[in-house]
Amino acid sequence: MPNEKNDWCVKGGITDISHLFNCIAGTYDRLNHLLSLNTDRRWRRRAVRKLTPCDKALDVAVGTADLAIEIVRQNKARHVTGIDLSEEMLRLGDEKIRKADLASRITLQQGSALELSNPDGYFDAVTCAYGVRNFSDLERGLQEMHRVLREKGQLLILEFSYPDNKIIRFFYDFYFTKIMPAIGRTVSKDPTAYDYLNRSVKAFVWGEAMAEKLRAAGFRNVSFHPMTFGITILYLAQK
Repeated sequence: MPNEKNDWCVKGGITDISHLFNCIAGTYDRLNHLLSLNTDRRWRRRAVRKLTPCDKALDVAVGTADLAIEIVRQNKARHVTGIDLSEEMLRLGDEKIRKADLASRITLQQGSALELSNPDGYFDAVTCAYGVRNFSDLERGLQEMHRVLREKGQLLILEFSYPDNKIIRFFYDFYFTKIMPAIGRTVSKDPTAYDYLNRSVKAFVWGEAMAEKLRAAGFRNVSFHPMTFGITILYLAQK
């Protein structure tokens, strides 16, 4: 019997980010943990420890709410609002939040990072884990995050990068280019999604180039911290 959902995803292509993530939402968490050998959990925990406890936080591109849940579990925010374009990712995130009995402290809503509905200076902290590279307009997305952040508020971004060490980069590139997309296609049953994710990381800026983007958006005290041989980078900044 044909897989109707997969057929729909293939026809939709990969130009619509919300469409793409709707397609892979059901296997997204499992693949993240599998492909990173569970290192993604540690990255999130380490990143959240850098936040100063606050009242209201916004998690942009919240996905299935892993980062939002970690923020609340570490008591780094009294309440977290999470936004995402993907309805299916939000549905799964809501399920996880209810199971964790955190519905009173985390609210998810559909929305675009390029057009945040919140007033200027509304949030004490803005976070984003592995989502900024999917912004159709990075500069506009960063400017919106800056706008809704209060003065001296915190920005925290986790994003993939490429290791500086040539030997590590060679093996990482082989894994990222050949092995990861193959596993992703097999588990997700989507022939295009993990090819896109691979390309999106390669095409994105990281390190000092990303830090310059943050400064251009108005952020100050910008720093970046590579983790696990530079596979991922934690960016910290302040309004």
